[in-house]
Amino acid sequence: MATAMELRAPDASEARELRLVDRIHGMRTLAVPLAGLAVGTVLQGLGAPAWAWAVLLFNMFAWPHVAWWRARRSDTPQRAEFHNLMVDAFSAGAWIATMQFNLVPSAVFFTLIAVANIAVGGWRFAACTTLVLVLACLAVSALQGFPVRVDGSLTDSLAALPFLVLFACTLALLTHALGRHVARQNRLLERLNRMDVLTGLPNRRHWNQALTTELTRHMRTRRPAVLLLIDVDNFKEVNDEHGHAAGDEVLRCIADVLRACVRDIDTAARHGGDEFGVLLAETNLRGAAVVAERIRTGFLAARSVAAVRQDCTLSIGMAEADWLVLTADEWMHRADAAMYRAKDAGRNRVEVHVPELARTD
Repeated sequence: MATAMELRAPDASEARELRLVDRIHGMRTLAVPLAGLAVGTVLQGLGAPAWAWAVLLFNMFAWPHVAWWRARRSDTPQRAEFHNLMVDAFSAGAWIATMQFNLVPSAVFFTLIAVANIAVGGWRFAACTTLVLVLACLAVSALQGFPVRVDGSLTDSLAALPFLVLFACTLALLTHALGRHVARQNRLLERLNRMDVLTGLPNRRHWNQALTTELTRHMRTRRPAVLLLIDVDNFKEVNDEHGHAAGDEVLRCIADVLRACVRDIDTAARHGGDEFGVLLAETNLRGAAVVAERIRTGFLAARSVAAVRQDCTLSIGMAEADWLVLTADEWMHRADAAMYRAKDAGRNRVEVHVPELARTD
């Protein structure tokens, strides 16, 4: 019978740590045998004893999987993996001393270990692993009487090249993939920050930016643009009498209607509460009136299909951008005034803002 621990699914944080463990396992499975090839070449030239070869073979082919198994079974996989990386650094220091500081393999080991640890844990972690490497190197070298043989053969240098080239390229590819993943996540986060969770429409932040951008474009090109402000009639009564779930269904129904009625170049957003906004680019008042009426009647038709309360209707105010509109707030104020005229005139209707000069005439 499975225990509760075995049945427990990992949370998001633990899942991220396990993915880190798996990525490092792949890197270690590639890197350690390549590093072992370089070490083995030097050991052969030094006439190393059998026990050294046994330790090397364990390090090359068993340790990567032991490290992975240990980290995967840990309650804190990331911490366990960092401990594994400390063991890697200790092993690298021990092999550098065992190779008697053979210049090329030793330099390759030291550099790649440092680069990999910087990529995984940053400068502070890399400093800790470097300290472990140096201490292991000194301890093992002291046990052997500090032998030094810097000038290795050409074969020793060539044997270190696969580790240098393949591991460095793999690390670069992994870093690039992680960078692209972070960029995708950032784009998704930015998109979510601009969306209203309930309706799926852009939120007020995105709406304000779109409004300013469109007004700036109009002032530069004098191309037409119309702003619609939409308020839900009797929305408070629906919330009070039937609960917020009914009110949420009304808002989602309106969002669906708006998405069906606007073009790709337009912006429909939830302005806040029970108010919505629609920004119609490249559209004059006549065309905007058609869209506004389509939205109003479309909601009347959709509310019965969606089982939305029949009490709700839409009051819509329209305002066209012109030479008197200098700020987005002024444009919003015009559309807002037209919307309240629609409410005062009986609701469930569309009203157009009439500039003061036109009224005087």
